[in-house]
Order: sequence, then structure tokens, then C-alpha cells
Amino acid sequence: MTLDFQRFFKASNPSKTLDLAKPEDRQYYIDFSPVRGGKIIQELKRTITRLAPDDPTCQLFTGHIGCGKSTELLRLKNELEVEGFHVVYFESSQDLDMADVDISDILLAIAQRVSKSLEEIKINVQATGFRNLLQTVGRVLNAEVKSFKLKVPQVGDVGASTNEEGEFSLAFGIGEITAKAKDSREVRSLLRQYLEPQVNGILEALNKELIEVAIKQLKQLGKKGLVVIVDNLDRVDNIQKPSGRSQPEYLFVDRGEQLNKLKCHVVYTIPLVLAFSNDLGGLTNRFGIDPKILPMVRVKSKDGTRCEDGIALLRQMVMARAFPDLNPQQRLNSISEVFDTPNTLDRLCLVSGGHVRNLLVLLYRCLQKDDPPISYQCLESVISQRRNELSLAITPDEWELLQQVARQKTVRGEDGYQAMLRSLFVFEYRDPDECWFDINPVLAEAKELHS
Repeated sequence: MTLDFQRFFKASNPSKTLDLAKPEDRQYYIDFSPVRGGKIIQELKRTITRLAPDDPTCQLFTGHIGCGKSTELLRLKNELEVEGFHVVYFESSQDLDMADVDISDILLAIAQRVSKSLEEIKINVQATGFRNLLQTVGRVLNAEVKSFKLKVPQVGDVGASTNEEGEFSLAFGIGEITAKAKDSREVRSLLRQYLEPQVNGILEALNKELIEVAIKQLKQLGKKGLVVIVDNLDRVDNIQKPSGRSQPEYLFVDRGEQLNKLKCHVVYTIPLVLAFSNDLGGLTNRFGIDPKILPMVRVKSKDGTRCEDGIALLRQMVMARAFPDLNPQQRLNSISEVFDTPNTLDRLCLVSGGHVRNLLVLLYRCLQKDDPPISYQCLESVISQRRNELSLAITPDEWELLQQVARQKTVRGEDGYQAMLRSLFVFEYRDPDECWFDINPVLAEAKELHS
């Protein structure tokens, strides 16, 4: 079978997230759970569908940025919908300024996304308390910010905050406010001055007027319940709040109890650093659970030997993007269409460290340089370029930390781990009975590590 280069190039885009509800995306999906140390998504799903289908649950999900969390969460969404749940999935980074987030921002984003999803299936809730809140907020912001104009009409009025039928649209009203708040620090500040003291009241209105009403109507339509998946909260900046706490600590530890009060099933993504911080105990106390961690795909064992199972699955990930219509064996028989030798493909898989986006970044750069079959020399040139880019950001102290990680396969000290983690210099791996760390293989051959 001849390679369709344009299709392969498009499928290899590292910024693309696979949505398993779409048949064209489903053909590219590879299940890496056998070499990630466990079936994390099945654990999240089982908690919702088997252990507490009628009771609210709140679960935390984390992992390195780019390791495949969003794809796995969209898989979870698809499987829950097949089970009969109404699932609201959204990327919080579309609604929030990740450098400046507070609890009221997250709650408004959830309210907007849930109400919009309900309106799309013709479920309209009156939400009188929320409407009154929007009217008051609109008056406050209209008075204080010259460029801000919001009209929240009464039921039946046609204008801002109404849907096409002229009915009051909670989603539209909140969306106007959150969009302006994301783009303006002034609007955000004024909005929080008004909303933060009322967070508990907002939670009560969100639960009683929106979530509980929605679940009742959803069950009348034959649905089993409501699930909200809030993705990309793991990307909140690690800046320091005025209290001295980092933004992740403030949101999920100091204010986590409020995030845990929604009366439906919720899954939040959280920054990976929290799972290894001194605040892990506080985080667990707030939510009553430990976060689920999605580690790297194992390409090597802790002792340095190749993990053939992980490499085999990564080969399939690459070749599925080249030949999605072929079966696994046929894809392997077609490696010569994509790479000059099977060793070049294996080198790509190994140097990615099992980080899915890293692999696609390297592959995409190779395709930008030349047409397939990709040569070993082209791949090495891309790897060298990537190594130089990463090395520029590494301080002498961090090179010493990386040497320790390479020797000991562990990370000690919260501050050091945060630096290694955020920059993707160090990856975490999980075997069935332990977790361990290693440096990003792209950096493994850097001269600074061997000096």
C-alpha cells in the first residue's frame, strides 16, 4: 500500500488531540495501559459506573503535559456516554487565564459549559438565583468598566443572554462575562471582589438550580447521570499567590474542599507537581482520594534494558498514523515506506522516552525536513536540534540534579523536582509494583551529563 504523505503529515501533528468519539481519530488510537503500570482510565470509569453511579464523585487526574491525558479523558468521555451518562468535557484553558485563576472562575466556567451542553439537548433550566447573580454582576461591571456592556434580560426578552427562541440562556450570559474576564485583568479583579465572598452561595445555586435539576431531567430522558470533566487545569501557572502559596497549592489544597462540593461526578486534571509535593497529604484530605497519575510509556526498564512491549506499541502508534487502514502486522511490513530501516523507527521510539507528544514532535520535524522514507541521518539531526534547545534552559545546578536522577532513578526534594518536572527534563515511569524516574532520553547524550 502506498503512503499518503499529506494524510500522514496531518495525523502526526503533535498539537492534535485524538477524540475517540470520531471514527477518523479512533483508528489512530493505541492503548498503552499494559506498559503504563495500570488501567488508569478504567479505574476512573469504574468509580463512576460501578462503585457510585448515583452518588457524586470527585476524582483527580494528572501526568506530564503532553503524555496523552486529554486523549485518555476523551476516551473516558466516549465510554461513559456509551454507558448512558451525559458527559460535559471541556478544556479549561479556553475559558481561563491560566496565569491567574481563582475558584469562582472555575465554578463559572463549569456552570457555563454545563448549561450550554444542556441547552444543546433542549434542556433549559430557569436558574433564578444564577440569573439574579448575572444581573447584579452585569450592573457592577457596567458601572466600573467603560468597555463592559452586559444585558441580562427577563424570560421572553430577545437580546443579549437569550437563545434563538428568545428564552433566557444561562450559558450565553455567563459566557459573556467569562470571556471578558479572561481577556481583562481589570474585569477579573472586579468580578472576584464581588464573587469570591459568595463562593458558597454560588456552589449552592450551581448544585440546586443547575446540576440537581439537570440530573433529574436527564434521568427522565433515560440517562444515568451527569459527569463533568475539566481538562487542562494541570496547566495553571506555578506562580506565587499574595498569600505566599503557589497557585496549584492555593486552588487544590487550600480551596480544594469547595471544588469537591459539586453534586455530580467530576474529574479534574491537576498539576503533576502536587502529586509529589509536601502538600499531597492536604490534597488527599480535601478530596478524600489520591490523584490518578498517567506515567510515560515504558521504553526501558529501571535497569536500562529495553522494554520490548512498550517499543512495540509505540511502533504501532507511528505506523497507524501512516497506514490507519492496515492491520498491525501489515503496518510493520510497510515500515520501509516510512523509514529507511526498522532501526530508525526504533531509535525514534526510544529517544522519545515514551512521551507521546515528544515522539510526535520529533516525527513531525522529520517530515518537515524531507519526504519519507525518513533517514537515520535526518532523525539524528532533529534529535540534536531538540537536545540543543532543551540544553539552553538548563542551569549548572540542574545538570547536577539530572546526573543524580540518571544514577539513582529517583528525585529528591520538592524544589528540584518542580524544576525538572515543568521543563520535561525528567520523566516518571511505573511498573506494576513501583515507580521510578529517568532523564529525558533526548538529553541523555548531552556532553554536560558526561563531563
